[in-house]
Amino acid sequence: MQHTVVERELELRLILSPERSIPVPARLSYRSDDPYAVHVGFHINSEQPVNWTFARDLLVEGVFRPCGQGDVRVWPAKVADRTVVLMALSSPDGDALLEAPVPQVSAWLERTLRVVPPGSEGGQLGIDEALDQLLAR
Repeated sequence: MQHTVVERELELRLILSPERSIPVPARLSYRSDDPYAVHVGFHINSEQPVNWTFARDLLVEGVFRPCGQGDVRVWPAKVADRTVVLMALSSPDGDALLEAPVPQVSAWLERTLRVVPPGSEGGQLGIDEALDQLLAR
């Protein structure tokens, strides 16, 4: 089975305080062989990027309304006449609040939704084929 990868490089803003933020280069990545997840790699002055993985549905919903709980929360906002999506990430190593431009995130999400439409994710996992092979033995 052929798998598709949808990626997008973009600049996020790490919010340090209400008055201060710094740019953070990032890569959004989606793989059709992992259809429920989105992967975000942040390049923050380290040899390896910091990677986060969470539900694609969370990011899709977060563009329109607040959602999520626990380690990942996402919500839309207006910042100086720009529409952004905010992502609050929490881990044992610390917390981060990141701002992403909605037009770029939405365009990338639309591409992922064309590759694997909502509701068809389970068909991408190959579970039916694996069960057929297992039961055929």
